[in-house]
Amino acid sequence: MCDYSLHLVASRPAEVGDELVSTKFDRSFTRGFTAIGEPKIAVCLLPGTELAFAKEVEYEPAFRIFRKRLRTVEKVAQFQRVNISQHTTHHDSLHFPNGQIVLVTRLFPGQVAIVLQLPASEINTTLAATQEGRSILRV
Repeated sequence: MCDYSLHLVASRPAEVGDELVSTKFDRSFTRGFTAIGEPKIAVCLLPGTELAFAKEVEYEPAFRIFRKRLRTVEKVAQFQRVNISQHTTHHDSLHFPNGQIVLVTRLFPGQVAIVLQLPASEINTTLAATQEGRSILRV
C-alpha cells in the first residue's frame, strides 16, 4: 500500500524483482519507493512484501536533537503497516529481523532495494488471474 499522503501521486503495485529506490515525492511531504527509471510513480507495497537493500538502511531518528542519521545492521526487511487506527499518521514501515521498525517516510532518499517476495495471498491472486485454463503451480 502507499501511505495516506501519497494518494495524489501516480502509483502502481510492486512486483517481484522490482528494483526500488527510496524517494521524496514532489507533491507530497512523505517518502516512499519508486522503481528505478520511474521517478514519478510510487511503487506500493502490500503488508508482508520482503525487500533486500543494497546497503545498510539509513534513516532519520524520530527526534533529531542529538543524531542526524541512524542506520540498521540488517539489509532485509518486511513491509508492514502500523498505527492503522490513527488516520493522519504514517503507516508504512519496514520490520527488520532484529525487531527494529523504521517508518518508510524516515528513509533517506536514494537507497536501493529489490522486491524479493510478495505476500502469499498476492501470489495466489496473481496466479489465479493468469491461469487461463492451463495448469500452473499454486503457492
